[in-house]
Amino acid sequence: MITKELVEKVAQEYLKGTDYELQTCEIDKDKNILVEVDRLGVVDVDFCALLNRHIVAALEELTHEMDDYSLEVGSVSLTAPFKSRIQYEKNLGHNVVVTDLEGKRHSGQLVSVDEDTFTVDAKETLTFRYDEVKQVKYNITF
Repeated sequence: MITKELVEKVAQEYLKGTDYELQTCEIDKDKNILVEVDRLGVVDVDFCALLNRHIVAALEELTHEMDDYSLEVGSVSLTAPFKSRIQYEKNLGHNVVVTDLEGKRHSGQLVSVDEDTFTVDAKETLTFRYDEVKQVKYNITF
């Protein structure tokens, strides 16, 4: 049986030794598998294709069930909330929207990122611990 844990293990084995990080691994009730990766640089579509082929081959070898599943491998969506510190680092200097635990939104430029906190230059300089926010998203403006 194909499980989230098995897909994560297979993906992590492939990512080991690269600068890519696994961000999302989900399997829905319709047997659609979503794997999202990210890194500080641009996520290469060819790398995603190779990872996709690796996962399919490994799951087929381990479970012989891949025909029953659909697999999508890609980068984290620009509009998705940040899931790891690498996304904060990637967006240094960009405008973000922070939603704190009370639901208050703060918009401003992401000016620093460290091990435990990040700082946004909004109307005032605000520093947050990662566990003190509901979500942080890239602020798309046109």
